[in-house]
Amino acid sequence: MKRFLVTFALVFSFLSMQAADISTISNAFSSGNASGLSSAMDSEVDVAIPGSSKKTNGNDAVALLNRFFSGNKPTGFSVVHHADKNESGFFVGKLMTANKEYRVNVTYRTENNKAIIQSIRIE
Repeated sequence: MKRFLVTFALVFSFLSMQAADISTISNAFSSGNASGLSSAMDSEVDVAIPGSSKKTNGNDAVALLNRFFSGNKPTGFSVVHHADKNESGFFVGKLMTANKEYRVNVTYRTENNKAIIQSIRIE
């Protein structure tokens, strides 16, 4: 039993070290600060928000999110599910606004323990 617990702790700590840091992204969604995502955007990002869906560069993706946040002021954000695999990952979040609750899906690649956004879908 003791050996099992030690093995489990080692595996869990190894997996924890491999997980990308998504705190910058989740904090930006919590506060409605799309500009805070600019350093986390890949060179090309798929963005799907209500009324718009396109593949664009990181700066235009930030501009689209700014427009979304200006009409939908966030009141809260929580990560519902998060998974990493090798050098990529995704998370599903719940974005609460004054008018509506949205589901947020973000996929990313991992670079130096940092999540680089490849796609954002808000529905």
